[in-house]
Order: sequence, then structure tokens, then C-alpha cells
Amino acid sequence: MTGATILVADDDRAIRTVLTQALARLGHDVRTTGNAATLWRWVADGQGDLVITDVVMPDENGLDLVPRIKKIRPDLRIVVMSAQNTLITAVKAAERGAFEYLPKPFDLKELVSVVERALNSRQQSAELPAEAMEGDEQLPLIGRSPAMQEIYRVLARLMGTDLTVMITGESGTGKELVARALHDYGKRRSGPFVAINMAAIPRELIESELFGHEKGAFTGATNRSQGRFEQAQGGTLFLDEIGDMPLEAQTRLLRVLQEGEYTTVGGRTPIKTDVRIIAATHRDLRTLIRQGLFREDLFYRLCVVPIRLPPLRERTEDVALLVRHFLNQTVAQGLPSKSIDQAAMDRLKRYRWPGNVRELENLVRRLAALYSQEVIGVDVIEAELADAQPAAQPVEETQSEGLSSAVERHLKDYFAAHKDGMPSNGLYDRVLREIERPLISLSLSATRGNQIKAAQLLGLNRNTLRKKIRDLDIQVVRGLK
Repeated sequence: MTGATILVADDDRAIRTVLTQALARLGHDVRTTGNAATLWRWVADGQGDLVITDVVMPDENGLDLVPRIKKIRPDLRIVVMSAQNTLITAVKAAERGAFEYLPKPFDLKELVSVVERALNSRQQSAELPAEAMEGDEQLPLIGRSPAMQEIYRVLARLMGTDLTVMITGESGTGKELVARALHDYGKRRSGPFVAINMAAIPRELIESELFGHEKGAFTGATNRSQGRFEQAQGGTLFLDEIGDMPLEAQTRLLRVLQEGEYTTVGGRTPIKTDVRIIAATHRDLRTLIRQGLFREDLFYRLCVVPIRLPPLRERTEDVALLVRHFLNQTVAQGLPSKSIDQAAMDRLKRYRWPGNVRELENLVRRLAALYSQEVIGVDVIEAELADAQPAAQPVEETQSEGLSSAVERHLKDYFAAHKDGMPSNGLYDRVLREIERPLISLSLSATRGNQIKAAQLLGLNRNTLRKKIRDLDIQVVRGLK
């Protein structure tokens, strides 16, 4: 669609100018204002095919304006922009009927793409709970890095759905927090949230834990017991560490997902289930599939919407926010108030964080509890990180290690782990894939998501890079710092 009238409301003159120039080049008529009142008057007069609005304006919050616009012009598409880059902002934008949410600073090409989608597609407004979510200070997820912004946008789109979600990421990245956010801000928020960790349950008890059992079903079953599916009825079932689920339980879970019903252990009557499934793992399920340890058909049933949580070392700009958040928590728990000086904060940002956000949280709690000084300096941080190093990762030994030696060391560990047998066939392709993924991910990160520059950096054809991004399931995050 060309020649549309686009209404832009933003109190930043520079942003209004940039949007006017970019959208006018596409043939659109752009009208701009620095306040919400003028935008409301234009909309009420029936003007405009699309609205782009900031959140914070001098006379009104743009998010409050969205439902008023939707009430009088339900088909008018609205794009919300904001420098308040939190999950709550993204969720509120989706909740109140926005077509899309873009964090500031935004990528101009991405904004143009959003405008084109909005003008060429029918509005799909998700039905989310009517209650507005107040108390922005109680954020379930912390971070304003580009990587976290993309996750917020994905989560906001999922809040009004029952789609099955697969969350992947290293230990300590916050997978359960994401699962809880999907539940707490979604349409099943009034139902139960039930979590089960597959790695923490003996293999022979997993089916009973999931589906329950009847009295006398096995030795020791003196009473009927509810399973997690029954406990989560009407709500969300979070299957943590799904990669550790034994194959026989995978088969039963697949049947439940396909048929929408299950039977208890020792039972005969099918029970209808009404739960949203969210799964999580720190393991590479595609590798487990190739090794015959995870069912491929179950993988595709669970991985309807994949969300990869970045390790903390990929979003070091969030370290300061996380530290302040954890320090505030320690004060609320009765510990003395502390602060971190700039040199100490810079050292925290340079650390690799093998334990991710969980490791950072533990460090902050230790600093608040064990040190008497009000301002924590870099000497304390160096001492703490030195103590943590052997348990976490022998960085001192590996910093000077060459790539070939590191690969050889990991492969030796891999072969040794199979003890009585050999790895499954296809090892060559699997190893190359393991090396390709971080190489391409880091190249995209270095070029800020610019695939043309990344292809040049890697020495690949652009189409080859695109295919590898798709085949390796790599998330591309674009945007300005």
C-alpha cells in the first residue's frame, strides 16, 4: 500500500524529521506533532491510515492514548515507540491494542518494515486480560540491551496466545523467569503455574509425577495421586530441563500433546487436559535428536515458538541494571545498603559470567552480606572473582589456549563421556555445526545484525549466510546502541 497518511506523535523534533524523510521517500503523506492532544484530534477527525506514537509526551502517556484510539477507530493500526525499554512497556503496548512495539533507539529499516506490514496486513489484536498492569517497578525480567528488547517484543506477542514455547539458554539465564512472565501476564494468569524439573526426578517416577497414579498402580501407591498435568489444569505447565526427559516419558508426552488427553499410571479413563505447555532446556536438543536421545516429533511439537535467552556475556550493558536491582533486593531483605564504584562495575562487565545472571545475583548478595564498606571497589571484586574462578571456569589456563587445542580438549571430553560406546554417526557434521553457530552469532553481534557486513566479515556469500542463519536457528538482533 502506497500513498498512506501516517500520523506521527513524538516530542523529539529529530525523530519527527527522520521519520518524515524516511516515510515520505516511500510515497506516504506524513503529519507530525509533538503532543498527544493534536494526535487525538487528528484521529477523532478520521484522519490517518497509521499512527506512530511515542510513550512519554508532555501532555499524555502514549500508552494511555492507544485504547482510546482503538475504541473510536478499532481498525486503525498503531505503532508504539519508547525509550522505557522494559518487558512491561512491551506487554502494555500489546495489551492495549498496538500493532507493534519498537524500543528506542530504533533501527530505521526495521521501523519502515513494520510500517509496511501494518499497512499491508489486517490488524491482529490479541485478547489479553483487561486489567492494566501497574507497578512497573516489579519487573520480572531486567535488561535494556538489544538482545533483551527482542525477547520483550516476542513475549508481548505471545501473551494473548496459548502457543507452546521452547526456551533455550545456558544455566542461570532466567528461563523460569520467562516462563513465569508468559503465565503471569498472559490470559491464563488466573490459573495455576506448575513447574517440574525433569533432571531432578528419578526416571522411573517421571510418568507418575506428570500424569498421576491410581491407588495400587505400583508398590507403595497407597493412595491416588494427582499429576502435574492435573494440578496445572486451566493454567500453565512448565517443563524445565526437557532434554533430560527419558524416551518412554517423551512418548507419553507426545501423545498428550497430539490428543489433548492422558491416563494416570494404572488408570484406564482418559482425562482431558487444558494446559499451556512451556518447555526449557540448557541442552542442544538437535544434537540429542541426532544421538537418538530425544524424539524429533516431540521437538517440533514443543518448539512452536523458540526463545533463546542470551548469556550475560552477550548483554554486558545490562550488568549495571542487574547489579542495582539485586542491591535493592538485599536492602529490602534487611542487609546494609551498598553501591559499586565505576572501576568495579567495569570489571564486572569484563567478566565472562559462566553462571550468568544467577552467578551475578549470588555475588551481589555476598557483597552486601560480607563487606562492611558502603562503596565496593575493584579490589573487592577482583578478590571475589578470583575465588569464584576455579569453580566456574579455568580462564587463567585457557586464555592463552589456541582454538585447535581448545577444540581437541572438548572432543577428548566428548569421546570420554561415551565410555562403553562410540558417539553416534555423523560426528563430523555435528562438530562443524557447533563451531559455525558461535562464529556466525558473534560475527552478527559484531556487525550489529547487519547481514551484508557479517557476510563480508566471514567471507561468505550473503545468500549462504542467510541459509546458515536459518538452518542453525540463529536469532538476529538489529538495532542501535
